[in-house]
Amino acid sequence: MILKKQMKKIKFVLLAALFFLFSCSSTYHWKLKIEVPGKTAVDLDRFKEIVITNFLIEKETEDINLSQEILDYFNFELEQNFNGKITSKNISFTNEEVFTNKNFWKDILEDSKNVLFLTGSAFYTEEIRKAILEEKRRGRFEEPFTSGKKLAERKFYTLNFNLYIIDAKSGETLYKRSFKETKSYKNPNQTAYFAFFDLIQNVKAKLFRNILGGKKIEERYLITN
Repeated sequence: MILKKQMKKIKFVLLAALFFLFSCSSTYHWKLKIEVPGKTAVDLDRFKEIVITNFLIEKETEDINLSQEILDYFNFELEQNFNGKITSKNISFTNEEVFTNKNFWKDILEDSKNVLFLTGSAFYTEEIRKAILEEKRRGRFEEPFTSGKKLAERKFYTLNFNLYIIDAKSGETLYKRSFKETKSYKNPNQTAYFAFFDLIQNVKAKLFRNILGGKKIEERYLITN
C-alpha cells in the first residue's frame, strides 16, 4: 500500500517536471487583428480636380435619366471623400472605343494639369422571373405538414457599368474596371429607380476601396519563446 502511494507520488512529480520543462521550451503564439492601410489603384492626392462627365448609355431606361443619376451620385460621394475640386462636363460620345483614345481626352481641357476625368458607360436592365416553389403547410390531422406548390415572381435588376479614370493632360487611362451588380426583389411594386440606388451603392463601395484605400482588418501572429 505504501509502495503504491510512493509510486503515485513519483509519477506525479515526474509529470509535473515534464510539464514544466515542456512549458519552458515551448513556443507560444497569439493571433491578433490589426488595421492596415489599403493600397490604392490611383494616387488621388496628386490631383487637384476630378471632372465627372456624362456617361455613354447603351439603352435608355424608362423613367430614369441613367447618365445624370450616375453623374449626380458620384458628384455627391466624391465631394465627401476627395480634398480637391469636383466638377462636371458634358461630352459627346460615339462609342466605347473613345475611352481609350488618348488624343481625344488630352485636348478637351485648357488647364489639364493634375486633373482627372471620371467617365464610362452603363447599361441597366429589369427582368421578371417566374418559378414554381414548393412550400410546406401544417396539416390538420395525421401528417404534421403537407406539401404545396405556388408560382412566385421576382424582379431582377442588373447594372452593368464600365468605369474609366483618365489623366486629362496625357489622356492615359489610369484605372479601368467593369462592374456587374444584380439584385432581386420579392416586392412586385419595386421600381427601377430605387433599385438603381441599391446597385450603385455596391459599385461605390468596391470603387472607393480601390481609389481611396481606407483601412482593412488583417490577422497577424505574435510568436514568443
